[in-house]
Amino acid sequence: MTEDLRGLVSLGCRVLGDAGQGDLIWGHVSARDPEGRGVWMKASGLGFEEVRPADVILVSWDGEVLEGEGRRHAEYPIHTEAMRRRTDVGSVIHTHSPAAVALGSLGVPLRPISHEANLFVPDDLARFTATTDLILTAALGEQVAETLADRNACLLVNHGIVVAAADVATATITAYLLDRACQMQLTAMAAGELASWSSPEESLSKREHCYSDAMLRGAWDYLVRRLDRH
Repeated sequence: MTEDLRGLVSLGCRVLGDAGQGDLIWGHVSARDPEGRGVWMKASGLGFEEVRPADVILVSWDGEVLEGEGRRHAEYPIHTEAMRRRTDVGSVIHTHSPAAVALGSLGVPLRPISHEANLFVPDDLARFTATTDLILTAALGEQVAETLADRNACLLVNHGIVVAAADVATATITAYLLDRACQMQLTAMAAGELASWSSPEESLSKREHCYSDAMLRGAWDYLVRRLDRH
């Protein structure tokens, strides 16, 4: 089970790196330890594309490295506090998605102008604004978890995104789709004022049709296959 989790975390990292969400050595993917000891997450100092199972370490709820080689990321409280708050969450992802950082800086709502945004609205995507600095303490991690609440994602304004899901595959494809939704809106806004988007009722219908668990799993499988072709 542990080796499977380490493999999934490393695979999620590489998928996101391939999708352009890497930021040099920053950003992290985690999975809940099945024995309740903390979270398995990417070690510090590596780019997403480099991460292999041996680079995934076990970090306790208080930030101690319990297993594996390497240093932990300073922002581990993003992961531990989200999982403390929500027993339904088995994986947390934090990236510096370029499109999400750009859109968040504009202070405009995420509009469902394409399929992707319907996974996150209604209501508008939650935004954490207490600080744009790193999330270095349990107290700040708690505030991020409170902002996330029961949603699948939130923006850390001028910083990045946090995604929470039941498993690594779902969290990874959710992070991928959030970046795409933000990029689509930025592209449209660059051409002019937004003229139309889905209603709340249509958004919920689209979410059911486009992003069922089976469809999200299929999208994850495709992104993994794409890695193999590179």
